[in-house]
Amino acid sequence: MSETPPDISHDQHAVRRQKLAEMRAAGFDPFQANVATTHFSADAKALYVEGQDNTVNVTVAGRLVTFRVQGGSSFVKIQDQQGQIQLYFRKDVLGEERYGVFKKSLDLGDIIGVSGSLFKTKTGEITVRVDTFTLLAKALRPLPEKWHGLSDPEQVYRQRYLDLIVNEESRKRLMLRSRIVSHIRRFLEDQKFIEVETPVLQNIAGGAAARPFTTHHNTLGVDFVLRISLELYLKRLLVGGYDRVFEIGRNFRNEGVSRRHNPEFTMLEVYQAYSDYRGMMTLIKDLLTTLCLDVLGTSEIKHAASGQVINFGGPWREVKYKDLIRTETGDPQWFERPKAEKLAGAEKLGLAVDPKWEEFEITNEIFSKRIEPNLIQPTFVTHLPKELCPLAKITPGDPTTLDVFELCIGGMEIAPAYSEQNDPDVQRAMFEAQAGEEKQNIDQDFLLALEYGMPPAGGMGVGIDRLCILLTGAESIRDVILFPQLRPGGAA
Repeated sequence: MSETPPDISHDQHAVRRQKLAEMRAAGFDPFQANVATTHFSADAKALYVEGQDNTVNVTVAGRLVTFRVQGGSSFVKIQDQQGQIQLYFRKDVLGEERYGVFKKSLDLGDIIGVSGSLFKTKTGEITVRVDTFTLLAKALRPLPEKWHGLSDPEQVYRQRYLDLIVNEESRKRLMLRSRIVSHIRRFLEDQKFIEVETPVLQNIAGGAAARPFTTHHNTLGVDFVLRISLELYLKRLLVGGYDRVFEIGRNFRNEGVSRRHNPEFTMLEVYQAYSDYRGMMTLIKDLLTTLCLDVLGTSEIKHAASGQVINFGGPWREVKYKDLIRTETGDPQWFERPKAEKLAGAEKLGLAVDPKWEEFEITNEIFSKRIEPNLIQPTFVTHLPKELCPLAKITPGDPTTLDVFELCIGGMEIAPAYSEQNDPDVQRAMFEAQAGEEKQNIDQDFLLALEYGMPPAGGMGVGIDRLCILLTGAESIRDVILFPQLRPGGAA
């Protein structure tokens, strides 16, 4: 049985504070130094020429993550945003006084800068032979011990900075998120889309059905809500002559927290004039296919939950919502059944349904609980019930459905897209039907904008956090958000 070591973090804190006091008493303050770096770690190592030791000079900086003092020579490693690089300190190079400072003053977690030449060790590791070093920031608290890391799962999210230092998997995953967002921007800009920013503080929570966060503007003396969607302001820009427009921004919904939901989340919304929902199919397929190749280096990823290999490079399935429901229920006449029979059919499938629900809500419960979780390969689910979205065009020939799709991958919705409704009278009627008696919550200014003429358009939203869950194999949305919402609590 392994022995649990004592908690010595408090003692180490005191020791490090004492070292800091001694340095300051000697006239040195480590928090005022800087260093002009020439390279990050990986870039520096890439400069090494095989067989040509000590010919390339670099200056690098980072956090001490391994520290082995061995008499007159020592190997340590520092870590920066590209990874780690090994450093070699020698007493006969630095001099006895500076080498003594190195041994006495530095601790794991300290941030240092060094200059020196590249060479390769006997074990084949590219290393910097240090000529000079500078202590740039003294770590007054010890890093979590490697053998147990961050033992409290919530501490991973509450003290994300520690997680990023000690957990390579988290660091790579969150770096990958940045690359994903960067690729999306480049791709859309190459397609002549213009990136914009729209208000976070809004008078009316529009563009979706969700409970908003509210706040008060003291100077104006009015209440505002934090936006729940980007949609209505972006469509105003279509009216204003922006033919291809997108925004990557935060939305806020004062609702539940789950593995796939966070109150503050990131959405991409994109609108293209003179297109429709089928144009959005082409756009999202091209976007995700090139993203996987550019960022992941492959068009195939392993789905963590099911173990299936998701192929972004192959054909993407297209299927109508009604056909999926008919297949799942085994009832070709499902949509013609009265409500009582739909309630009984849903319960027969093992679903808990409320008799007060509308018929479309009962049907959609079957889709969300029995069908969507099994859509692992890229699947366009088209022509959803008109009650699910008041902002899309009604399907020609079927007034019960919309010209829309939901792209489902990995058992979850990744991107809904519409043929956008641009008839102001139809749009008003659909808003009023959805709002019921709460017509004061309809965005009248948006309806006014439509009366000036909005071109036909395709529009699409992509949940960036969910996309990152899918592409990184994360277990939870918290794992792909740098600082997820938590109940207030002190740091460890």
